[in-house]
Amino acid sequence: WSSIPWLARPLQRRGEQQEGSAAHGHPGRRRTNSRTSMAQRDEVIRRTVYVSDIDHQVTEENLAALFINCGQVVDCRMCGDPNSVLRFAFIEFTDEEGARTALNLSGTVLGYYPVRVLPSKTAIAPVNPTFLPRSDDEREMCARTIYCTNIDKKVTQADLKLFFESICGEAESATAALNCSGVILGALPIRVSPSKTPVRPRAPRQLMH
Repeated sequence: WSSIPWLARPLQRRGEQQEGSAAHGHPGRRRTNSRTSMAQRDEVIRRTVYVSDIDHQVTEENLAALFINCGQVVDCRMCGDPNSVLRFAFIEFTDEEGARTALNLSGTVLGYYPVRVLPSKTAIAPVNPTFLPRSDDEREMCARTIYCTNIDKKVTQADLKLFFESICGEAESATAALNCSGVILGALPIRVSPSKTPVRPRAPRQLMH
């Protein structure tokens, strides 16, 4: 498995964590927390821009570099578009001014195509910092890793492995795998995007003495 340049993780349903916390009987506290989290989310959305029509050869690093003079970039998340050979991305800045300035770059040619920059309607899902690459080897591994979601429950790990090997080849770069976003596997179109995290081997369980 270590030679396969892709990563599959289960898709978490929206609101799962919030629904679980409601069972402890604190409706007032839940409403307050909900209002606070919604306000925080709205603030993050105002600091985020949506970028479309991105050349498939453009990396997240290339894209972030385009916006470096607009303000400090907090996160950059590129995704495959099942309806186009071009990709789209979300870029989050530290403040709203950075996001507003970034809108002026709409129409800038990056690669072979002019990108479109619009205010985002959604925030970028955060990544647990403990999962981020910690070394050059892990960063190199991360470049060969993809993040695959919307996987049919009937599709097994072996099915997914065979699918990407047959389409992309065992030793191919993750770039080819990104073009599989939107392909029907089982009964659902899979979503493929660059991974922010490397695939780490599972730690062996400690034996009880």
